[in-house]
Amino acid sequence: MKTGVSTASLFLRKNNEEALPLLEKLGVKTAEVFLTSFSEYGEEFANTLLRCKGNLDINSVHILNTQYEPQLFNAHPRVRADAFYWLDKVMQGAKILGAPYYTFHGTARVKKASRSGENDNFVRMIEGFKDILSACEKYGVKLCLENVEWATYNRVGVFEKLAKELPSLLGVLDIKQARISGEPYENYLTEMGERIAYVHVSDCDNNGKMRLPGKGSFDFDTLVKRLKDVGFDGALLVEVYTDNYENECELQTAIEYLNEKLYKYNCLSL
Repeated sequence: MKTGVSTASLFLRKNNEEALPLLEKLGVKTAEVFLTSFSEYGEEFANTLLRCKGNLDINSVHILNTQYEPQLFNAHPRVRADAFYWLDKVMQGAKILGAPYYTFHGTARVKKASRSGENDNFVRMIEGFKDILSACEKYGVKLCLENVEWATYNRVGVFEKLAKELPSLLGVLDIKQARISGEPYENYLTEMGERIAYVHVSDCDNNGKMRLPGKGSFDFDTLVKRLKDVGFDGALLVEVYTDNYENECELQTAIEYLNEKLYKYNCLSL
């Protein structure tokens, strides 16, 4: 296993072209690029990031997903075509950066019936995913569905139904989103199992406030052991919000903390 940081942790603090050099300076080796706007999609901006990322390994790209991801499933052909245009631009950038994975949220479950899943049409959903998977695979990128309380994978059971029909679909385990959903993260971990590509990690203090790893009471020892048990060998990526820490150098301390946990269980990849 390895450790890294999502540039989402620096949202509103640093633009991506500033965040990547900073992370490398802090000793971070792996990063997820959180693309924040349409102006950051495509080859031109990806080449800018390529020039400034230094020796950072780019694990994945992640977008402000409501900008087009829900529309990839839209029944209107013109709406879908526009959404796939932007997906293609993001995949162009992922290929340039050498990112093997795309962190995907999918639909936005805004209405109550959508949240409950009572109106889920898995046949139609699976057909939509097939087209999205093909669009990603064209660029050598693997689609990774993340458990997100308000999106497609908002409860245990969704991934299992999709994965049965989509053998190339992978998963992203997000600890904070499991916490928000009220579902123990280990239930998501068990469901995704060996298909977990990487993990978004964070800590939480006794008041329920999200913190950087090592600054709260989350049991990272048990997390590492559970991941090891399912054969996981990917990245633990720190993903927190901008107000969850004060000084950017704290990101370095968080990475050191995680590296110690991985070393303790003999699963740290250097």
